[in-house]
Amino acid sequence: MKILAASLFALGIGLASMSASSAMPVAPLDQAAAPQTATIPVAGGCGPGWHRGPYGGCRPMYNCPLGWHPGPFGRRCFRNW
Repeated sequence: MKILAASLFALGIGLASMSASSAMPVAPLDQAAAPQTATIPVAGGCGPGWHRGPYGGCRPMYNCPLGWHPGPFGRRCFRNW
């Protein structure tokens, strides 16, 4: 009997909390649409200073100084000979 009462109590608390929560609140209908300038374009969805790699992952952009070039994986700078 105790298990049944505890289960019903837990079910009631769960149902009460579901009705109080709201996953998507209702917005007023007279609200103006947001302008397109509110979005910030980024490089492939990775953010500033990053780019998409050959398999779709985000990789940092390494910049080598003049007279140097990036290595095979872009993690080191090598001197131009």
